[in-house]
Amino acid sequence: MGVVAMGGLFFRAHDPEALTAWYREHLNVGGGCNADPGGETNAYLWGTQGGPVVFAPFKQDSDYFAADQQFMINFRVTDLDDLVANLEAAGIDVVRKAEWDDPAVGRFARIHDPEGHAIELWEAPAK
Repeated sequence: MGVVAMGGLFFRAHDPEALTAWYREHLNVGGGCNADPGGETNAYLWGTQGGPVVFAPFKQDSDYFAADQQFMINFRVTDLDDLVANLEAAGIDVVRKAEWDDPAVGRFARIHDPEGHAIELWEAPAK
């Protein structure tokens, strides 16, 4: 059998320790975090909930995210409004646009981490 799931995401950072702390504090992402109560985790593993993952190379001239970014992370979230309120309360700029939201696809917001990496937050439509 071939690939069965995403095993990790590795990227360079100017200050890996500070960026790791930022992701843990504001998004509950990274080693030691757990989105699945009772799920296994440790200092290196992030316990996530299952679901589909989009893997999609974009054309070099795409305007879906900033031209100076080589990638954009998309995180599946629950209660986007609450997360956005918490991020804004922490002083993090959040961008929302009505045209991004689609009842068949879900709701979206975008932020950047302290090193400028683009992050899309996606709340799937209610079933």
